Amino acid sequence: MWNGKKSIGLSKLCILFFMCVLIATVVSAPWLTRWFLDFSQAGLKGTETFFLATIYVGFVPAAYLLNNLLRLLRRIEAGQVFIAENVERLRRISWSCFIGAGIALVSVFYYFPWFFVVVSAAFMGLIVRVVKNVVAQAVALQNEVDYTI
Repeated sequence: MWNGKKSIGLSKLCILFFMCVLIATVVSAPWLTRWFLDFSQAGLKGTETFFLATIYVGFVPAAYLLNNLLRLLRRIEAGQVFIAENVERLRRISWSCFIGAGIALVSVFYYFPWFFVVVSAAFMGLIVRVVKNVVAQAVALQNEVDYTI
């Protein structure tokens, strides 16, 4: 039977998978970039440095996001749901999305399809921001209940 514990376990497994994919992408970025530019029919010769810069700079907020997401899940797994630390983790996750959107926005100038990453990352940042606000209100209510005699 599927339950919350299994769901958290699956989520953690997915995060670890994405961490591995992220690391593999960064390690193989020069090869992947050369392959993509050779494969592409978009006339992207001479943009290899730009693609590599996007990948390497984008690695930082992506790794930060995954780390915070994993820590958030660990707290939830421990039964610590409506706490200020989780609000802070959600804030960091949303800002990571917005920073990723900013990096992709700059990258639109040399490869327009990055625009789809901009929209996706910004939208995800907005969703996480709304969830953060809901959890912050729940934390405030929880604190009020805890201190009421």
